[in-house]
Amino acid sequence: IMPSACDSLIEDIEDMVSSNDPTPHERQTARKSIIPRSRKKKENLSNEELQADSFIPGTQKIWMKTWGCSHNNSDGEYMAGQLAASGYKMTDDPTEADLWLLNSCTVKNPAEDHFRNSIKKAQEQQKKVVLAGCVPQAQPRMDYLKGLSIIGVQQIDRVVEVVDEAVKGHSVRLLGQKKDGGRRLGGARLDLPKIRKNPLIEIISINTGCLNACTYCKTKHARGDLASYPIEELAERARQSFQEGVCEIWLTSEDTGAYGRDIGTDLPTLLWRLVEEIPEGAMLRLGMTNPPYILEHLEEMAKILNHPRVYAFLHVPVQSASDSVLMDMKREYCIDDFRRVVDFLSERVPGITIATDIICGFPGETDEDFQETVELVKHYRFPSLFINQFYPRPGTPAAKMEQVPAHVKKQRTKELSQLFHSYNPYDHKVGERQRVLVTEESFDSQYYVAHNKFYEQVLVPKRTEFKGKMIEVDIYEAGKHFLKGQLVEDSKPFTPSIAAPLQKGEVSGLMKVNTQTHAGVHEWMHMNLQAKILATLHQEL
Repeated sequence: IMPSACDSLIEDIEDMVSSNDPTPHERQTARKSIIPRSRKKKENLSNEELQADSFIPGTQKIWMKTWGCSHNNSDGEYMAGQLAASGYKMTDDPTEADLWLLNSCTVKNPAEDHFRNSIKKAQEQQKKVVLAGCVPQAQPRMDYLKGLSIIGVQQIDRVVEVVDEAVKGHSVRLLGQKKDGGRRLGGARLDLPKIRKNPLIEIISINTGCLNACTYCKTKHARGDLASYPIEELAERARQSFQEGVCEIWLTSEDTGAYGRDIGTDLPTLLWRLVEEIPEGAMLRLGMTNPPYILEHLEEMAKILNHPRVYAFLHVPVQSASDSVLMDMKREYCIDDFRRVVDFLSERVPGITIATDIICGFPGETDEDFQETVELVKHYRFPSLFINQFYPRPGTPAAKMEQVPAHVKKQRTKELSQLFHSYNPYDHKVGERQRVLVTEESFDSQYYVAHNKFYEQVLVPKRTEFKGKMIEVDIYEAGKHFLKGQLVEDSKPFTPSIAAPLQKGEVSGLMKVNTQTHAGVHEWMHMNLQAKILATLHQEL
């Protein structure tokens, strides 16, 4: 790529200073022969100083918007934490922000449309913009991204540098892959500062990328091939989270089932190690796993999902129940494989929640193919089902295939949605007594939201002392997506936290200095401060 004057592709900070540049000593020597020109004092000096101040990086307000999966949300939390640790103020109000950090998702057309519209809105409001996430990583040369700063999905540990430059009006793009001795790494360090969206929930990405080549998927273009974090680094991250008052951990990635295949380990080995770090009353939630990679671990997975500190919940996307459609999608399993996963786990983990995804109207899907999917849903009556109308994503093989007519896609999506809403999976749970972990507030702010062992959503009375606690409730009502519970008389809330949770907006990793992890964060801050001082000196000289 030939960098233009306003759009430089910098691989590292060293690239900003050429070996031919004069040294600071040479600059200082040259200064002696410069005669300063006298300048008339302007009366309005205080205003001038004020304006100059507003361009010093690290003093601005930043608004961040994240779309997409929990991996993207984790990346967003890390970027917010580093910016806050560096002096920037994160704000929830886009209008008062000086810069918008837009963290995108490339899974569906509407998500990218929202992203594009937000860029347009930022430019109309004359906000500085930095782009992150899977859209610019996959297609950095898109017309609407021209001249804008981009932080790559593997480069989130350098977000401060990119924002610093964007604030000054420069355009920088960091899109490289992280490597160690030629081996691709899982991404940025796990011990970086972060601001958790919910101080009670820690999202840990255990790997990035995947081993598949699904014909409809754009995310692969951005996240690439599988790269896993070492087990001990993940265990250390979990330990630190609990020391900061977290009571629930979500493991995330593009395919958690494939974890470790690139570094000689596997998902069950990681899970057994993480369980050791979870205090009683806290919980672990496993992220999405594709059928091929979970098949060989079914015995161990059943044991782990039965563990009292692990939710009996698994998200296994099927996408279609037709083998010919699965073949066209390059999903690398047949429908019998998916059934085997669900049947085995349902038998060995009584009450388990299996969530799945279905794409309606994939190219070449016939009425018979779709009917097979309908029958699958009728048979399993999935309590959690994500129904997606097929969107051809530019640059994917599926976009070049013969498309199903739009009205047919719409009709199939509607039919499947009606089937999903025709059954109530939780009615038989009314009257049960359950232990639930309370982690957030409901959308309407009327209740607190808790989850039982099967990660079913239980609405409980909004009492401050319940937040972050394990409580015992009697279920008195069931809806399509939730249960309602009332506290069992004489039962006391149990706190799993080994420390008080951080306040909302507080930066993780900066509280204590006595652990290796925190020392690493302070080292990071010190290096960042040094880089800023050097940059300022460089400008002055």
